[in-house]
Parts: sequence; C-alpha cells; structure tokens
Amino acid sequence: MKKLTPLFIALLMLGACKKTTVAPSVPVKFTSTSYTTLGTYDAAGEPSYLTTKDVVSANLVSYLSSTLPEHTDLRNSHPELLSSSASVDIKITQKSNVAITFVSQGTGISDALGFYTYPTNNPPASAADIKTITYIFPSVGLNTPLQPGDKVNIGSFEAGTSIGFVLMQNGWSPTSKSVVNDAVHFCSNPVLNPEVDPNLKKHAVLINYTPENKVLIGFEDLDRTDPRCDNDFNDVVVYATITQ
Repeated sequence: MKKLTPLFIALLMLGACKKTTVAPSVPVKFTSTSYTTLGTYDAAGEPSYLTTKDVVSANLVSYLSSTLPEHTDLRNSHPELLSSSASVDIKITQKSNVAITFVSQGTGISDALGFYTYPTNNPPASAADIKTITYIFPSVGLNTPLQPGDKVNIGSFEAGTSIGFVLMQNGWSPTSKSVVNDAVHFCSNPVLNPEVDPNLKKHAVLINYTPENKVLIGFEDLDRTDPRCDNDFNDVVVYATITQ
C-alpha cells in the first residue's frame, strides 16, 4: 500500500469540506416579452381608462386588515393561504369580460400591476412563454393616485384562456413618470419567480371574503429571500369581477 503524503491528505480534506454555494435567487429576464397598456395615463400614473368605481365596504377593509396585517409574516398568521394549491390565475371557461378593482396598497416602493394570458392547458414554464404583458395599473404602490374601488376593464377573453398577474417591483418611475419594463417581475405563476426554494416562490395569494362573494388577491413585492421581506402579502391587494 502506498503511503499518503501529508500534502495529499490535506488536499483530500479540503475537497471534502468544500461546499457548493447555491444562490437563493436567480434573476428572471423577460427578454422575449413585449409590453403594452390599456390606454393612456397621467403624470401620476392614473389611468384614463378607469371605469365605474366599485364601493369597497368598511367591512371588507376591516376583514383585510385582520387577515393581512402590516408587517405580519403570513407563514405564521395564515399559513393555509400560502400552502393552498388554488390558482391565483383566472381560468376562463366561457367567453367572459374581466375587470380588476384596486383595494389597497401597503408598500414603500412604486409598483406597477400587469397581466398576461396563456392557454389554460399549456401554462408557462419560463419567462420565454410570456409573449405580452399589459399594464393594468401603471402606478399601484407608494404614492399611487388610485383610490379604493378604482376599476379597470381588462378585456373580453375566450374559453380556454387563463389570465396571470405580474407585480412589477418599482415598475413605476416617479422621475420619468412612466412605467419601467425591465423592473423585477413577481408573477402569479410561481415558476416564473426568482427564488430557488420552491417554498418561497409564491408571490400572490387568494383571500376569500364570503360575505360579499369576493376573492381578493394579495401580493408580496420583495424577493422572499431578502431579509427586508416581511411576507405580509398586503403590498398590493385587488380583486377581479368576471361577467358573461
């Protein structure tokens, strides 16, 4: 048997101790995606295409405040909302009109909200599958001009279509007074989000408010591996109205 030299032993130990570092997040680039709006907007980001305003009741606001309290980690307060397998995306089963209503925002950054569509039977596997993102609310975060109940019709959709949502972190520029297409995207399809840990990829949750037959969508607008992320999922809250 050959005698191992001290140097060789040291190299073996070094190799055994070396660990592969895995990045907690990997940036997702939407380089194949085009961007559009539903119409014009003013210097504050208020859309010109707002439709008849909804009434957001005091009871709904109270329920939302108790369900998604500020700076309260949803993993502790309502883990069932994160573990739910219910899809945030809207699945159209017959030709329908869809409107989105702004409820509230609780963020310190200037977000934008958009949507994309895909065949229900062929969900996106990567950013390359998202061909177009359409802005719903150009400015929906900090200093948004929107008021609770402001509503936008996003279109009429055929059966077999699904509608996904994308919250764009700092997607509104107060300086240029315009949307920022290359902002970080957090999508309702977790596979499109940057976190590596599958338990951290979700950025949108559904909250049922049965007294008014509404399903709220709450968004988290920070990378969930970021120490600053509070996981409260109340950074932007909206709901959809679907009519035939």
